[in-house]
Amino acid sequence: MENNLLLCILLLIPTFASSDVLVTHIRNIKKRNAENDLVVNGIEIYSMKIDSKVTSRFAHNVVTSRAVNRGNVSKEVFFDVELPKTAFITNFSMTIDGVTYPGTIKEKEAAKKQYEKAVSRGQTAGLVKASGRKTEKFTVSVNVKAASKVTFELTYEELLKRRFGKYEMFIKVKPKQLVKDFEIAVNIFEPQGITELEAEGTFITNELQNTIKKTFSEKKGHISFKPTLDQQRTCASCSESALDGDFTVRYDVKRTTPDNLQIVNGYFVHFFAPTNLPNLPKNIIFVMDTSGSMYGRPMEQTREALLKILDDIKEDDFFNFILFNSGVSTWKETLIKATPENLDEARKFVRNIDASGMTNLHGGLMRGIDILNAAHEGNLVPKRSASIIIMLTDGQPNQGVSDIHTIETDVKNAIKGRYPLYNLGFGSGVDYGFLERMALENKGLARRIYPDSDAALQLQGFYDEVSNPMLTDVELNYPENEIQDLTTNSFKHFYDGSEIVVAGRFVDSNQNQLTVDVRGEGAKDALSYTTQQDAEQTAQAFQEQEYIFGEYIERLWAYLTIEQLLERRIAATGEEKENLTAEALALSLKYKFVTPLTSMVVTKPEENDNEDVIADKPTEAEALTSVSSMLGSQMYRGSQPTWYTSVDGDPHFVIWVPQKRDAICFNINENPGTVLNLINDPVTGITVNGELIGDKRANTNAKIQNSYFGKLGIANKHLGLKLTVTPEKITVQNGNEKMGFTWLDSVTLQQAGFTLIINRKKNLVLSMGSGASFVVVLHQVWKKHPLHQDFLGLYTLEEDKLSEQTHGLLGQFFHPIDFTILEIHPGSDPKKSDATMVVKNNELIVTRGWQKDYRRDPNHAVDIPCWFVHDNGAGLIDGVHTDYIVSSLF
Repeated sequence: MENNLLLCILLLIPTFASSDVLVTHIRNIKKRNAENDLVVNGIEIYSMKIDSKVTSRFAHNVVTSRAVNRGNVSKEVFFDVELPKTAFITNFSMTIDGVTYPGTIKEKEAAKKQYEKAVSRGQTAGLVKASGRKTEKFTVSVNVKAASKVTFELTYEELLKRRFGKYEMFIKVKPKQLVKDFEIAVNIFEPQGITELEAEGTFITNELQNTIKKTFSEKKGHISFKPTLDQQRTCASCSESALDGDFTVRYDVKRTTPDNLQIVNGYFVHFFAPTNLPNLPKNIIFVMDTSGSMYGRPMEQTREALLKILDDIKEDDFFNFILFNSGVSTWKETLIKATPENLDEARKFVRNIDASGMTNLHGGLMRGIDILNAAHEGNLVPKRSASIIIMLTDGQPNQGVSDIHTIETDVKNAIKGRYPLYNLGFGSGVDYGFLERMALENKGLARRIYPDSDAALQLQGFYDEVSNPMLTDVELNYPENEIQDLTTNSFKHFYDGSEIVVAGRFVDSNQNQLTVDVRGEGAKDALSYTTQQDAEQTAQAFQEQEYIFGEYIERLWAYLTIEQLLERRIAATGEEKENLTAEALALSLKYKFVTPLTSMVVTKPEENDNEDVIADKPTEAEALTSVSSMLGSQMYRGSQPTWYTSVDGDPHFVIWVPQKRDAICFNINENPGTVLNLINDPVTGITVNGELIGDKRANTNAKIQNSYFGKLGIANKHLGLKLTVTPEKITVQNGNEKMGFTWLDSVTLQQAGFTLIINRKKNLVLSMGSGASFVVVLHQVWKKHPLHQDFLGLYTLEEDKLSEQTHGLLGQFFHPIDFTILEIHPGSDPKKSDATMVVKNNELIVTRGWQKDYRRDPNHAVDIPCWFVHDNGAGLIDGVHTDYIVSSLF
């Protein structure tokens, strides 16, 4: 048997005249196999280069990708780039068969109609959207003929920030397939001189480590990462790419003086980062949300972070804890010095912090401010010290003073600009815009804390950034008669390891020297000195022209000015906001920056139906819109829904597909009384079922009778929770406890593991700790309507918190789904296009349509474009729709 098997194998090998021919043949086979590995869905990306030039902290990045269609028919080629949220796109172009299609920057409103027109035709519109903690994704696709080539080129710029003593440049690496010529090249030029330079990647293996080349001397630094094809593979015989993760470059500069001034062509930039100063003692108030929604893992992570922070507090510091839920409690009545005994007592206090009740945010903040004010007025803290308030919340105010505008006013009047307020928003349930406005009005900032496994490290990391104040009340003063359009030049605190950057424009563009007066308050005495620089000194420092891109200082000034105008715009109102908007928009258009006020428009070639690609930049508040700000306050700030699945109306299922920025929809036609399983997660124990109702009487003229959801049952078996919702009442069963409400109630119910918010006559929001959240919308019709009756709609939020085993008519779409739209053509309805959808290995005929979205207001729907799948979702849903019929709600 073994000899026969061996013979069979040998027979498969052709004979050759010589061993050299055999070797050549084997090499050719390997070459063909390697070439095949480069082609994915008929497309080969044969070159990808990320070229970064950094001059005086200002980074100019160009991402170039070259692809060829190796297939025999036209193919869609995608270009995905993740760039830092702090960056502004400045240019994008596509070159197809030698013809370049450039991008143009327009006012966002001017580009909006082009975008809506493209979406209504069912075309993919490339957009910039939030894709992670630090990144935004730019996506565009274009149809490329067989054997044709396409080159994508994206340019973006950013000012690198100094954190913990180093400048950091972040590059997302994710080619998604093997690339014959892949390279990252970073060239840095710093006139002060470079003291250290490092590069690392989350995906870097021991073998790939050797491909990172790093050199620096004096003012120049260079980093190169150019892996071969074999080095890119996840294993020796694999065709998947190992290049998937973050590539980070860090460096710092020489500092013989506290600051550095540079003057070029009528603009200047001033970098201020003193070293070797003693740290100031700090007075820190921690204002912590301990409401019921913090129950479970969020509170565990908060306690973990606070215990680590207590290990880092210095003995000269003063501190206190303020806790707020339905009421307000304090650890101590005054600020307490961080002696070893007091720190031990504080640790015991932190270990016993628990979560329950509602959210009296106003009461907690005001108590913290009062304690800090009293400490200063009573001279309980050192005169030369830095005071800070850090507030953490995961929800929105719903107890005590809950009007956010009143809270903002009260907090601002109480602080009076004396110290910064830092607001940390935990998870997606916060009104981030409110937290950001309040922080900026009080010389602080807001930071989002993502509810992941490292949330405790995120909290501790933020504290580390502000834990070492070196100066307070820093002012960098310039001659008023010489300088115009100055960026922010006064700062409440300067923290060790950071840097202050000020830029401006000379009144006389020919002026070539500048004198600066620097003042600040240190731990021992006041800082006060004068520094001077002239343009000739800068010119001598910048003799390496190949490192300099354009008018870099002018662009740095424009970048910083726009960034600060947009920041000030957040808290502004009325005419002031209009003026800030106009100024930021004018600069964005002049310097060709894609900002939240502008869009980049790229018109594709004729074979793509002259489709317009619209690139927008979202704000941080738009990146993750909160539940209550959309529903409790009936406000919606995001550019896209935070939920990706919903069922509403007759019943219409809508599935949002984020990577396509498009939606799929389908109907389920069943008889009244039928109960359908919508969501079932065996891991978290969460199930959602819905019972259909019909019209008051059958419509004899209709082939298919209308049906709606008239009853919803949401259960969590791990919590012992059952929520029954009808258009008449809401019943909550929590273990043996049973509570009833009506839609006339306005209620916030917070118990261990879940929070229920009822917004009178509109909707309810159910959040289950570390599980998903659900929104039930009430639709009321005229009571005397001869046909229709009240019904319910269901929207899902944070479904990524459910397990991979989740299923059901909605639940199966909580997992990533991909589809391709081909052959768009006029349908039987002249107002709607038909197309072929390729999804789950099925080819379906779909129709471009619209479904109603009631997320803003149950009485006023918004039309959402989607591809409609016929026949009860056949070919899209797993199995057939009758597989999802269950016997009862629970």
